[in-house]
Amino acid sequence: MDADRAAHAGVSPFVLLTLTPFFWACNWIIGRGLASEIPPLAMTFYRWLFALVILAPFALPRIRRDWPLLRAHWKVMLLLGAIGIGSHNALAYLGLNYTTATNGVILNSFIPVMIVALSWIFIGQRLSAIQLAGVAISLIGVLSILSRGSVAALANVRLNGGDLLIILSMAMWSTYTICLRWRPPPLDMISFLFALCCVGECVMLPFYLGEAAYGRHIVWSWTVVLALFAIGLFPSVLAYIFWNRAVEQVGAPVAGLFVHLMPVFGIVLAWLFLDERLELFHVIGIALILTGIWITSRRQREAIVAAPD
Repeated sequence: MDADRAAHAGVSPFVLLTLTPFFWACNWIIGRGLASEIPPLAMTFYRWLFALVILAPFALPRIRRDWPLLRAHWKVMLLLGAIGIGSHNALAYLGLNYTTATNGVILNSFIPVMIVALSWIFIGQRLSAIQLAGVAISLIGVLSILSRGSVAALANVRLNGGDLLIILSMAMWSTYTICLRWRPPPLDMISFLFALCCVGECVMLPFYLGEAAYGRHIVWSWTVVLALFAIGLFPSVLAYIFWNRAVEQVGAPVAGLFVHLMPVFGIVLAWLFLDERLELFHVIGIALILTGIWITSRRQREAIVAAPD
């Protein structure tokens, strides 16, 4: 598959980490545009179903070849699929049913901090003081965008049950990112992602059926089908391949910082396609985010360039 070859062919992990939040931001734009036609848990279920269909022609021959390896590491695969594909997505969408989008985005901006903290607590992986400063600068940029430059707006944020579900979703994604270090090294990336999707769909099935039992169904149209195909290809297949490969190369704490690019891309896409205004606080916040990412990833870029082929 082209995405897998690109991830192996000397493409910078920072390019992969930049494309990944771009694809995820596109997912937010599509999801917001079709919210009245696709319920949240159905969106998650069909997103990964389409991803499985897209992956199948490339993955099935590799799955047969890699089956002994998958079976030998079934516990790791079950863990990663359950938290990274299934419960992470389900909890996020469920949480957004009970809280505001603003609260959800603000909380998700703390994912890089959570990854750094959990990496330090559980596996002793640390960032230098200057890299931690970069994380802080980038986080300030995100918060300045979300608060529209007003400290009072952040002070007025109140947590509820939906927020707690989103925090749990963040913990799932942070844990998934850290646990990628235990992916069996010989395992082909396409086989790996296909197996994770299968686990994730099994986790999602009862949530999807429960939502349908409450009378929430997709309003099918060609627009919906094309949207689900696009979400299955870009934010799911390509983004996960790029993310998994980049985390393997630069580590979870540095990779996690690139999640801050999601609001950057979201702002630009909303400005281009949804006629939303681009304000001065947006520009300042984007500049702070990019500065923080540059500071934090600088040492990893130097190490990758210096490393022998």
